Amino acid sequence: MSAPSFRRFRPSLVGRPRRLSAGPLFVTPFMLLFVIFLVVPFAWGLWMSFTDASLTGSGSSTFSGLDNYAEALTDPVMWDTMGNTVVFTLLSTVPLVAFALGMALLVHTGLPGQWLWRLAFFTPYLLTSAVVWQVGLMLFQPDIGMLNTMLKGVGLDGIGWLLEEKYAMWSVVLITVWWTVGFNFLLYLAALQAVPDQLYEAAAIDGAGAWRRLWSITLPQLHRTTALIAVLQILGSLKVFDQIFLLTRGGPNGSTRPVLEYIFETGFTGYRLGYASAMSYIFFALLLVLSIGQLKFFSRREA
Repeated sequence: MSAPSFRRFRPSLVGRPRRLSAGPLFVTPFMLLFVIFLVVPFAWGLWMSFTDASLTGSGSSTFSGLDNYAEALTDPVMWDTMGNTVVFTLLSTVPLVAFALGMALLVHTGLPGQWLWRLAFFTPYLLTSAVVWQVGLMLFQPDIGMLNTMLKGVGLDGIGWLLEEKYAMWSVVLITVWWTVGFNFLLYLAALQAVPDQLYEAAAIDGAGAWRRLWSITLPQLHRTTALIAVLQILGSLKVFDQIFLLTRGGPNGSTRPVLEYIFETGFTGYRLGYASAMSYIFFALLLVLSIGQLKFFSRREA
């Protein structure tokens, strides 16, 4: 007599409707917008960088190979504007990180009227570049500007904030810090609120003062937030354009002109779209290398 065979019960799928996944339906609108507004312009711009494309329409189909890239790499104006961009980044990143941290610490300590401090610190970040331009003009006007009025009130001569090379870049940095520090402040404030209270209670029991708690607990707990803010701020400062274009137009004598303004002028004033595209992709490659380097640096420090 043969042993009985046991078969695993498998329900029949015949006649059951197939359940379609809803995931692709939700992703499709985003993918369409992503392809139309990012992938296609990126590919088209890359193709134009290898041609003699012009804003006037002439030469758009003439393939020039690497001529635009060779010209850009030997263009002294591009490297001068790149240097101005780096200088602006160095001058703006440090105060934007330090001031944001100080503002967040002041609010987090429980100052009276916290809602007013938060509103005052964050509101400038919501302003448009056109409004910031108007604020900058009211501050830096040589005759009726608020800063020169204050200087003349104490018997000092006025300063050409936007007209002299030694002051123009600092003036742009000053208005940029006032405008954008609110976002970094918000990130730091959220990170401070996430620090466990038990750490401060244990430190207080051990007799640690306010400064010791700051250096031994608060700042180490903000390490990841500081790394994030530094990366975002460096990349954001390297892409500066709006406030410089509106306030100084790159002057005086090109001392504040960033690389993006030079690319804009080359493409839309000089009509050389192909050459402007080549400079754009060189700048993009430098940003990509810098981003990867920053991520590796902070990853190693975290490890």
